[in-house]
Amino acid sequence: MKDFKVDTYDEAIDVIKEIGFLPLAKLIPNYPSLDSITPKEHWYTGSEFDPWMWRAKFPGDGAAAYGKFVKKKSVLISTELLPLVRAILGSSFSVRDRFRDGLMSREAVELYTLISENEGIDTRVLRVEAGMKDKEKKKPFDHALLELQGSMDIVVSGTKAKTNEAGEKNGWSSTSFETMNFWAKNHRVDESSIEKEDAKMMLRDHFASICSPEAMKAFNKIFGL
Repeated sequence: MKDFKVDTYDEAIDVIKEIGFLPLAKLIPNYPSLDSITPKEHWYTGSEFDPWMWRAKFPGDGAAAYGKFVKKKSVLISTELLPLVRAILGSSFSVRDRFRDGLMSREAVELYTLISENEGIDTRVLRVEAGMKDKEKKKPFDHALLELQGSMDIVVSGTKAKTNEAGEKNGWSSTSFETMNFWAKNHRVDESSIEKEDAKMMLRDHFASICSPEAMKAFNKIFGL
């Protein structure tokens, strides 16, 4: 596989377009991740060359879908590959139908409803609106967000800075979320239905053309290729 070296945001976008699937940190053996192809000294500097800052720009610009879609780890997926991945990891049934069938938690349904009613909602606001601000409710809240990302129902839409009453930045930025349907529509992602087995075949062909056997083995396991 090509040895990618990235210094700028635009170069990172080119890599995502080329390989389609880019984890933030190492996830696939013999396969790139954002932290492996960027200079360590650029991370967490707050500059335009900081890959940690880029993570909010990718989904905002429509360059890639971003979320903890695989193994509860953050990954970037190109708009070209997104319909294939969603056909495999997602569901054709609604969130409420899955809850009715015992396939989704009540907390996940409640959070999905709130997010769909307020697209781009800040995580801090979402937790308050869901009545899950208490310390003992943080774990089920986090689990519900992971559940919704793993089923490709929601996507990170960006980050929002914490501000004080004067509107000044005060503390760490927090993640904001949109429903995947809303994000895909806004960024003109092809949402035409594709059969799961066809998506697997197309994804298998894509990764086979760029991956080492070791990386391909990992993708086979993740996506059931």
